[in-house]
Amino acid sequence: MSYLGPEFETPQPRRPRRGPLTVALAALVPGALLGWVVYEAVGGGAGGGDADRTASATPAAGTSAASVPPPSASASPTDDGKRPSGAPASGPLKGKVVVIDPGHNPGNFQHAAEINRKVDIGTNWKECDTTGTSTNAGYTEARFTLDVAHRLRALLEKQGATVKLTHDGDSPAWGPCVNERARIGNAAHADAAISLHADGSAEGDRGFHVILPGSVHSGAADTRGIVGPSHDLGARVAGDFLRDTGEPPSNYVGKGTGLVTRTDLGGLNLSTVPKVFIECGNMRDSKDAALLTSGAWRQRAAQGISEGIVSFLRQS
Repeated sequence: MSYLGPEFETPQPRRPRRGPLTVALAALVPGALLGWVVYEAVGGGAGGGDADRTASATPAAGTSAASVPPPSASASPTDDGKRPSGAPASGPLKGKVVVIDPGHNPGNFQHAAEINRKVDIGTNWKECDTTGTSTNAGYTEARFTLDVAHRLRALLEKQGATVKLTHDGDSPAWGPCVNERARIGNAAHADAAISLHADGSAEGDRGFHVILPGSVHSGAADTRGIVGPSHDLGARVAGDFLRDTGEPPSNYVGKGTGLVTRTDLGGLNLSTVPKVFIECGNMRDSKDAALLTSGAWRQRAAQGISEGIVSFLRQS
């Protein structure tokens, strides 16, 4: 993600769940020691959880529209762009509305002037949107988020939910701006909203993290009513994402908890419905990039996110 500043393959069978120890640990996501313990349990990696940096400290943060290379046809598997929606008439989530916000837009590369204009996010003014980051081979964050969004939508619709996307790659052709993304969720009276991303930090920085809205009451922003339910949503998504993907909590933000609170993101500041962001991994790390470019892994990612949302909606 660069807010500072998919290939749709046949879904693969879910891999066997991990052992009882990992599952039990996954339930402790909100605990301060979760990240370190689980990270070791799933295989560990380069450390660094002592520095609770924000995304602004990563190389991809604050990038302009021209700072990330445009999509390369040879950089990743083929991409069919969109998957038709067809929500069933009934299911356990009938009557529930979920808004999925695929971070960035593949068309942003061709609309630098439009996405660089500033919009009011309550606490300050910020770029309408950015291009997002990419793997070193050129697989873009925008393609990744759109693919996971399609997979996630299909899973939630099978549960009976009404699912709305903030954009679908070619509609609109760029953006929408971060304030409009929030407005779409608000106007839909979403029971839950989630913004999908992948980070662009340094090699060796690994893992996922879920971004929660902090308490903001400034200008057009007032998150006080959604901080509590958003934290619940985020913790459930983090726990199920960890269990289904095996991706450890971030070793570079969140102090190993997999949860980060921020007050500088318009998509959260301007939301009036429970909402979180998820950074599914670091596109610039070779190990994470191998996962993010795998259709089978993206299906597991969508499954984990879906299960977290379903768990939240069933108790809300």
